Amino acid sequence: MVAGLARRFGDLDIAEEAAAEAFATAVERWPADGVPPNPGGWLTTTASRKAIDRIRRENRRDEKQREAQMLSDVDGPEPVGAVDDERLRLVFTCCHPALAMDARVALTLRMVGGLTVPEIARAFLVQETAMGQRITRAKAKIKATRIPYRVPAAEELPARVSGVLAVLFLVFNEGYLASGPDTDPVRHDLTAEAIRLTRLVRALMPADGEVAGLLALMLLTEARRTARVSTSGDLVTLDEQDRWAWDASLVAEGHQLVRERLAANAAGAAPGRYQILAAINAVHTSACDVRDTDWSQVVALYDQLVRLDPSPIIALNRAVAVAELDGPEVALAAIDRLADSLADYHAYHATRADLLRRLGASQRSRAAYDRAIELAGNTAETAYLTRRRDQLG
Repeated sequence: MVAGLARRFGDLDIAEEAAAEAFATAVERWPADGVPPNPGGWLTTTASRKAIDRIRRENRRDEKQREAQMLSDVDGPEPVGAVDDERLRLVFTCCHPALAMDARVALTLRMVGGLTVPEIARAFLVQETAMGQRITRAKAKIKATRIPYRVPAAEELPARVSGVLAVLFLVFNEGYLASGPDTDPVRHDLTAEAIRLTRLVRALMPADGEVAGLLALMLLTEARRTARVSTSGDLVTLDEQDRWAWDASLVAEGHQLVRERLAANAAGAAPGRYQILAAINAVHTSACDVRDTDWSQVVALYDQLVRLDPSPIIALNRAVAVAELDGPEVALAAIDRLADSLADYHAYHATRADLLRRLGASQRSRAAYDRAIELAGNTAETAYLTRRRDQLG
């Protein structure tokens, strides 16, 4: 396998490291998921993906260094300031409040998070060209207005933390369900790094409720990682997952953070977006079986979240919960109102396909699955959607 990888990628070191990473992944996943039907093919495919990821990271590192030099007019090392970790310092530095929130988040994801322009564009649900222009304009504004590119002091952190949390959330999401077709469907390197950095932010700002909420959300989501992809490479949805395979220690830590925030909110602190999302995940991870889920509480939490963030994606997620509480017909009417804003979002069509399936509208469901498959980039998700479509009568 190593020789074949070396011939393909032209680098023996990369081939050996990719093969080692593939075997390590097998040791981690096979005891829980079972040995795949073709172990050799699985190892070769996984090693190829690891090699591609390694090459891309190496290429991005040089590019990001050039970009950082272009943006910075400072010679010599920067003072460490309030943040000890090098990568977290870069995130706080890039999230300058003089830039618009979407611009600072996109720029930081590109320069520090290691995400490509297509990955960032998919996270924001915009075209690649539009996202590339947004990042270019952000760089131009930094140079034109001479925004100081320096490590913020401790008193400046609160003004930047919302952008930092947005960056870490999107990096985690890209790892949780990778949007590109040429990477592993779940990228543990991204989710682990996002959690590590969020823990550091919490140590810096222990009283910030949204920092605690984001950490709880990540932990409760990461706890389900090993149960999310089957041995055949299909996505395993929440209702089908083996809940005994979830990481009990991460679930317990996430629940503890949610309880702490609930106590603070009862004392008068208003919960923010990440705290509510964490509470929703706590409801899901508290149920021993999907049939035990308290859907009325989930819908109530989404109602609270919609008031804070009336985005179409939040409305779509709320409709999924409504389907369990009030039935698929009510939910379908709600998501059909989102057709214009989410026309190019694969999850919209996948949700619509599932609701139509439950209503017995097989032909319309098949068409919705076709559109979702066309738009989805994640290999595990595509395999799942294809299987669901092919099961239709």
